[in-house]
Amino acid sequence: INLSIFLDCGRKPEYPEKTHGSDSELKVDKDGVSDNESKVDSGVPEVPVPADDTPEVLNKALSGLSSRWKNWWVRGILTLAMISFFFFIIYLGPMVLMMIVLCVQIKCFQEIITIGYSVYHSYHLPWFRTLSWYFLLCVNYFFYGETVTDYFFTLVQREEPLRILSKYHRFISFALYLTGFCMFVLSLVKKHYRLQFYMFGWTHVTLLIVVTQSHLIIHNLFEGMIWFIVPISCVICNDIMAYMFGFFFGRTPLIKLSPKKTWEGFIGGFFSTIVFGIMLSYVMAGYRYFVCPVEFNNDSNSFQVDCEPSELFQLQDYALPGILESVTGWTTVRLYPFQIHSIALSSFASIVGPFGGFFASGFKRAFKIKDFANTIPGHGGIMDRFDCQYLMATFVNVYIASFIRGPNPSKVIQQLLALRADQQLHIFNSLKAHLTEKGLLPALEEAAA
Repeated sequence: INLSIFLDCGRKPEYPEKTHGSDSELKVDKDGVSDNESKVDSGVPEVPVPADDTPEVLNKALSGLSSRWKNWWVRGILTLAMISFFFFIIYLGPMVLMMIVLCVQIKCFQEIITIGYSVYHSYHLPWFRTLSWYFLLCVNYFFYGETVTDYFFTLVQREEPLRILSKYHRFISFALYLTGFCMFVLSLVKKHYRLQFYMFGWTHVTLLIVVTQSHLIIHNLFEGMIWFIVPISCVICNDIMAYMFGFFFGRTPLIKLSPKKTWEGFIGGFFSTIVFGIMLSYVMAGYRYFVCPVEFNNDSNSFQVDCEPSELFQLQDYALPGILESVTGWTTVRLYPFQIHSIALSSFASIVGPFGGFFASGFKRAFKIKDFANTIPGHGGIMDRFDCQYLMATFVNVYIASFIRGPNPSKVIQQLLALRADQQLHIFNSLKAHLTEKGLLPALEEAAA
């Protein structure tokens, strides 16, 4: 589950007190924008600051510490609790993981939409929240409908209602979205045109960032739990180690958007994540539960994770470069090919992944808020934990499609079985002619004899 409910990409910056725009920002401009709309455009929205929700037990236990060390302990304790929860849901299996992904997606959407509502609620925009949640429902119906059709094909074909919904799925999805679009147009109010289109765009960008990328997480999970756990764990590791290196050794600021992020933390997190990714991949690649694709068993009507591991998860000998050979005295090492891929995943998690956090920091600074919400004491909202994970999930999905995934025979067979008998016969004859031309069919017939 992009599941880094666990640590943000570094430490939280402290924000200056909110300042008010100049009087000129509140006047009607030459385009005829009202005072209120200019106030929105000035970039100084009114967003309420959430109160400190640190449990009273922790406040009392840590009352003698400075704010710096108190924050360190609160974040550390809650991080261990969330990592434990992460291990627990992995133990419960892929179905529970998918449900958690959906819950996290909904919570992230709610946090971002709430910020928009807090900014613009005084304008009493009609149907804003209703339409936002309606569009979330439409987009989830589309994406999850596609997933059900792909991975539960036999079950869908077995049930008449599901077969009809699957056949007309995209038309139904478009009709649902079109209904929401028409409702938005009908809700337009003359004095709030610009604000309403702001919020229409706000909702759709939120859907793109949250729903689309969370759907990619589920696709990664179906490829094998290792493609879900390793990337998430690498982001978590980078967050933790960057925070630790920055907390104890940080001296050189990294980026203005997050003043407390340092080069020392960035570099320390990078090397720690590379080592962690290689070690974790070695441990997990030896278990079928983690490396086999998640498939639906039609006989038992349940998910199963069992297969003959591919070459990607079988130990192979690799020759060491001359420099390493002279240092270690080894000529070869035995590795899982997946460990080499884990270096790419770890590198992205530690070099590019933090830019998801920088993006979120810029967003929060634009609205003068420290966190998206106060769901997790010392950590902020769920979105604060997932700003890096969503970017990582997209990369993993693209990486699998580009370098790992090949044709899927089971899906081809599913599509063939859905064809008419004459179409199946035509494909059979074409395939038979192709195999005969290549000289493979006689060999197969002799082997059968």
